[in-house]
Amino acid sequence: MAPACVSDEHAVAVSAERLWKAFMDASTLPKACAGLVDDIAVEGNGGPGTIYTMKLNPAAGVGSTYKTRVAVCDAASHVLKSDVLEAESKVGKLKSHSTETKLEATGDGSCVAKLKVEYELEDGSSLSPEKEKDIVDGYYGMLKMIEDYLVAHPAEYA
Repeated sequence: MAPACVSDEHAVAVSAERLWKAFMDASTLPKACAGLVDDIAVEGNGGPGTIYTMKLNPAAGVGSTYKTRVAVCDAASHVLKSDVLEAESKVGKLKSHSTETKLEATGDGSCVAKLKVEYELEDGSSLSPEKEKDIVDGYYGMLKMIEDYLVAHPAEYA
C-alpha cells in the first residue's frame, strides 16, 4: 500500500524569514519549546543528510526521543522535508513517516505554515481522522511554541 498523506496549514504571526531562521537553528528549540524539548543534537551542517535528535521531556508525555534526517532543505523557498527515523507514537506502529514544512509569506510580519505528513503503518492500514489530527496537532503545537517565543523576543532572528 502507498503511504497515506495528511496535510494542513496555519497562519503564523511571524515572518516566514524569521520563523525559518529560528526553525533551522537547533539551539532555539530547547528555549522556545521549554518543557517539551530538553536538548537537541545535530550531526551534519543542516542540509540534506543531517540528523537531528531531540531529547524530549518525559513530563510532556510524548516519548523520549524524536530523530529525523533532512531530505530537502531549501532556504530560498523555505521548504524542509525530513524522514522520521525514530519516534514514539501514540497513533500506531509506523513503518515510515516523513514530513514537509513550507513557509509562505503573507505580509511583513506573518506567514502561512503548510505541513504535509506521509506515513505508512506496519499493517498497511490508514489512521483514523482523529489520529491523523493528533499527528498534525503535535507538529503545530511545537510550531505555536516557536511562534510565541519569537513574538515575545522580537529582536531574535530579526
